[in-house]
Amino acid sequence: MRIVIALGGNALLHRGERPDADIQEANIDRVAPALAALAQEHEVVVTHGNGPQIGLLAMESSADPALTAPYPLDLLGAQTEGMIGSLLARTLHNALPGRRIAALVTHTLVNADDTAFGRPTKFVGQVYSRKTAEALARRLGWHIAEDGTGWRRVVPSPTPERILETDTIHELLASGTLVVCAGGGGVPVTADNDTGALTGVEAVVDKDLTAALLAEDLKADFLLILTDVPCVYDGYGTPDPKPVLDATPADLRRGGFPEGSMGPKTEAAARFVERTGALAAIGALDAAYEIVHGKAGTLVRPDLAVG
Repeated sequence: MRIVIALGGNALLHRGERPDADIQEANIDRVAPALAALAQEHEVVVTHGNGPQIGLLAMESSADPALTAPYPLDLLGAQTEGMIGSLLARTLHNALPGRRIAALVTHTLVNADDTAFGRPTKFVGQVYSRKTAEALARRLGWHIAEDGTGWRRVVPSPTPERILETDTIHELLASGTLVVCAGGGGVPVTADNDTGALTGVEAVVDKDLTAALLAEDLKADFLLILTDVPCVYDGYGTPDPKPVLDATPADLRRGGFPEGSMGPKTEAAARFVERTGALAAIGALDAAYEIVHGKAGTLVRPDLAVG
C-alpha cells in the first residue's frame, strides 16, 4: 500500500517548547519508530509542517542588521524544508538500515490571484501574549490572530495547485526510495502565463492540503494526517467534546472545524477521499501504525452510494 504521511508541527516542536536544535532532534528521534513501522510494510512518502521553524527564521531575519530587508517567506520555507528534511532523513536512515531515503526540496504552484493573499490565516512562529504580539505587529508589520490561549503571526496561505517535482517523486518511489518532500506545503511559486518562469511568493502553503494533492497525484492508497490529538473531536475545546471515529467528507464539512487548526486537516482528508475514493485518517503521531490498521484515529471514507 502507498501511504502519504503528513506530520504536524508537533513532530518537531511541541507547543511551548524552546525552538532549540537539540530539542527538535530529540523530538524527531521519537517520530522515527512510528514511521519506520509503517515503512517496513508499505511504500511511504513523508511530508511535514514548518510553522514554528519558519516563524523563527523570519524573526531572526527581521532582526539581522546585515540585511537591507528580511528574507522572503518562500526562501525561508526552502530553508526549513532542507533542515527538517535532513533531520528526518538522518533519523529514518538510522531506523531503517539499508533503506534508500531521499529528502527533496519541492515547489508548489499557486495562483497569483488567490484571494488568500489578502486574507492571512496560516499561523507561523511561536505563541505570544496579546500585548507582545500587538507590539511585534506594529514594529514588523505583521498580521496576528488568536491561537488557543495566545497570539501568533498569520501569513497568506494560497491553495496548492500543483507540486512541480511530482514526476521525480514517482521515479524515486519506483526505485524503492522512502521520500521526504513537500515540507511546509512546499516552496510557494507562481508561473508566468507566457514563459512559465517561476517566482517565489510571500506565503506558506498549508502542508495538509499539499499532502492531499500529493497523495492524489501519486495515486496513494491512504492519506495519513498525524497531529497532537487522538482523533477529530466534535465540539473540541468545549466542556463536552465528542470523538469522531468514522466520517465521510460530508460529515467533516458539516463539522465547522476552525480554519487555523483542525479545519485544513479535515478539508485535506475530505478532498483526497472525494477525488480518489481511497481512505484517509487523522490521529495522533504515536498511534500511526494503529491508525492505518483501523484501531485508532478518525477514519475518513467515501460516502456510501444510495440505492
